[in-house]
Amino acid sequence: MVSLTAKLGGTASQITVGKIGHGLMNMTWKEVPTPDEECFEAIKAGVDSLPEGARMLLNSGEFYGPNYGTANLELLSRFYEKYPDYADKTFLSVKGGIRPDKSGLKGSLEALRASVDNINNTLRGKKKLDLFEMARVDKNMPIEEAVKNMAILVKEGLFDHIGMSECKAETLRRGNSVHPITAVEIEVSPWSYEDETKKVIATAQELNITVAAYSPVGRGFLTGQIKSLDDVPQGDPRRHLARFQPENFQHNLALLHDWMAYAEQKQRVLENLASVNVNLSEQDMADIGKIITSHEIKGGRYRDGDEEIQNLWG
Repeated sequence: MVSLTAKLGGTASQITVGKIGHGLMNMTWKEVPTPDEECFEAIKAGVDSLPEGARMLLNSGEFYGPNYGTANLELLSRFYEKYPDYADKTFLSVKGGIRPDKSGLKGSLEALRASVDNINNTLRGKKKLDLFEMARVDKNMPIEEAVKNMAILVKEGLFDHIGMSECKAETLRRGNSVHPITAVEIEVSPWSYEDETKKVIATAQELNITVAAYSPVGRGFLTGQIKSLDDVPQGDPRRHLARFQPENFQHNLALLHDWMAYAEQKQRVLENLASVNVNLSEQDMADIGKIITSHEIKGGRYRDGDEEIQNLWG
């Protein structure tokens, strides 16, 4: 049986986490947040499924709330207040830097300190910030300088480990040369498997950096539960994404059709955790690759024209 756990990379190489983490964005980044108890039970279920000594990686964001607010961190603060024993059973990764006025993405020591202080203040001391990462690369300064500034905050004890997000393979290598990078967060799925994605994964493997792959089921599209735009609730952020626009959505259904047909030959929170026990042969990987390359996905990963978010691969 395949192990449910793995060691993290970089300075966290002694920490064991579940191979399947828990992204929390969709709990709060919507008009009507999911009720606390529903969120709490989902988090607890994931943690409780892991063997003793392993921690569940929780992925949050300073801006995962309406108007780029701190609703997600506030949710976590309430969770840890109610269930303090789960603080040591989880590894908390938080992205920061995107501000409501779009003045974020700054790698200066002042801007990073403000972001980390905001995160820690919102957590109210209920949980130590394990890993911090800039949500995007500040393209107005060398990545070496930004990582050096984050390393200063690590030395000050404001958080323990450094991550990177949405960066090129070359940028990841340069950042890691200044301070060991624990994890790199990128979107990986059958409808998001660009050449640069493959390069980042290969570089991370070479440098012992964990790849935190988000949106593995295409923001819900590849689950088969979204067969038309009517299945996406009003007010859901996905309605603004380019790939969910009518002219692109119908085209992209072709990938979903082939993907679901293949998935049915092989096999929610506990179901996703069990997926690490699915062994894929070389032929399986070849078949999956054929499905991916035979479909051109239409639409960017975010909103067309939203340069602050869409300008990826820094």
